[in-house]
Amino acid sequence: MLHLRYFVAVAEELNFSAAARRLHMATSPLSQRIRDLERELDHRLFERDTHSVSLTPAGEALLPLAREVLEQVNSIPRRLREAVPQERNTMFVGIPSGVHPRLRERINTLAERVGEWCELLRWPGTSKALITGVCENRLALALARLPISDPSLDLLPVMSERLGAVVPADRFAGRDSVALADLTDLCFVVAPHEIRSAYFDQLDRELLERGIKKRIKLSDAGHGGIAEIVSSGLAFYFSMLDPGSPIHGFAMENTKVLPFSDFEAQLETALIWRRDRASGGDLDDLVETAREVFADPLHA
Repeated sequence: MLHLRYFVAVAEELNFSAAARRLHMATSPLSQRIRDLERELDHRLFERDTHSVSLTPAGEALLPLAREVLEQVNSIPRRLREAVPQERNTMFVGIPSGVHPRLRERINTLAERVGEWCELLRWPGTSKALITGVCENRLALALARLPISDPSLDLLPVMSERLGAVVPADRFAGRDSVALADLTDLCFVVAPHEIRSAYFDQLDRELLERGIKKRIKLSDAGHGGIAEIVSSGLAFYFSMLDPGSPIHGFAMENTKVLPFSDFEAQLETALIWRRDRASGGDLDDLVETAREVFADPLHA
């Protein structure tokens, strides 16, 4: 089963490094597992060269079969719960870091509304990890940062938060806004892949197009490390403008958050779940209640 999961990840990414990141493993053992699977099946599954990866005819034939098998395996916990129902199920909702307190209040409301028949517990993680958790049925729901492109998921937009620039306070003393032209001599901090959402990759590309060329790439630091770099006067980053956001807890001396005067940045958060689990599946009641609780998207 693990070999099939590895194969599907590589087949969908067509890039061993990207697939390894998705699987939270190193590239070398992933390549070895694929070679093991090829030997076991006696078929070459991928054409590889230094620039590209592509499926062979055997790989193209295996991909729908592997997806079908994994779908069946992933559905076992849900089908078992349906076959042997419990009086009160325990389900998990994924919560990424920096979630606004108003969203937490709504999660608490949802937990209270379904409390008679479901114990809804919070589970932390990055948006990428939480999306995987929902796809693999380990999480019933999750709050995750948009964009999300997985076709197996349904989503409900729940919050939009304006972003500003986290800048060195001494360089922008007395300022109440900042323009992109003011930032060209600073580096933009590229956060580690593990904590970076897809939207921040999009912002990175937009900044390049708008003339922000310098980068500092961090590989093993969290939000505190990013604040440290900004505080030193070398760089800038993005953060929620709303002072009620818990992300401001990472602020340091000599940092401040300013709105942009010529650039619009909005971080969108959605509640996600697997579509098949809410279409006649075990999440029907939970999702219906969640739609009521989160009917009006929040703005900050």
